[in-house]
Amino acid sequence: MAVVTFAKGGKGGKGGKAEAPAKEEKGGKGGASAAGGVDVQKIAAEAKKDADERMKKCLTVVGDGFNTIRTGRANPAILDKISVEYFGSPTPLKQMGTVTVPDASTLMITPFDKTSLRDIERAILESDIGINPNNDGERIRLIMPPMTQERRKDLAKQVSKMAEDGKVAVRNVRKDAMKKVDKVELPKDDKKALEDDIQKLTDLYVKKVEDAAKAKTEEVMKV
Repeated sequence: MAVVTFAKGGKGGKGGKAEAPAKEEKGGKGGASAAGGVDVQKIAAEAKKDADERMKKCLTVVGDGFNTIRTGRANPAILDKISVEYFGSPTPLKQMGTVTVPDASTLMITPFDKTSLRDIERAILESDIGINPNNDGERIRLIMPPMTQERRKDLAKQVSKMAEDGKVAVRNVRKDAMKKVDKVELPKDDKKALEDDIQKLTDLYVKKVEDAAKAKTEEVMKV
């Protein structure tokens, strides 16, 4: 019969208990993945941050567009899209003077250069805001005329179009983000999680655009 003997191990002796081999660290949220040393957490954080910032800009553009659509109340933002031909160069009207709101239905433009009054008046007449300027030689007054129901419907359509463009822009950001992610070799589960996070971000900003459009439409249609 074969006899099996065990060497007695002392402190530091060769016959001591063998140490278990070190486990290989797996890639995950805490660091690099086993495949290619890719830092999954860093890539995911940067992708989401970039997408969030770009989607936020899309929402800002939509909001700025909504501000240029006039409602029943005087709002200086309706002048933001008007440029004045001033000394041969197109100049934003808002840079050519101060705009005040004397009352709920009136805007008053006081130019820095009074010789530009005619140019400002012409630019307003050629714009699509639908208001006739009143030039008294010192300043220009814009009195908001009552809007017809037909005009309100037209403006509501403009709001809807701006909102759709905004949602398309948000979704294009998602598309670009995922293209960048596809260029990096990520573990399947990590990639799926990142795709889900960016989709949730997309849904969030699409909802914000829709909510802003709903509020603006209600403002436009309110008599």
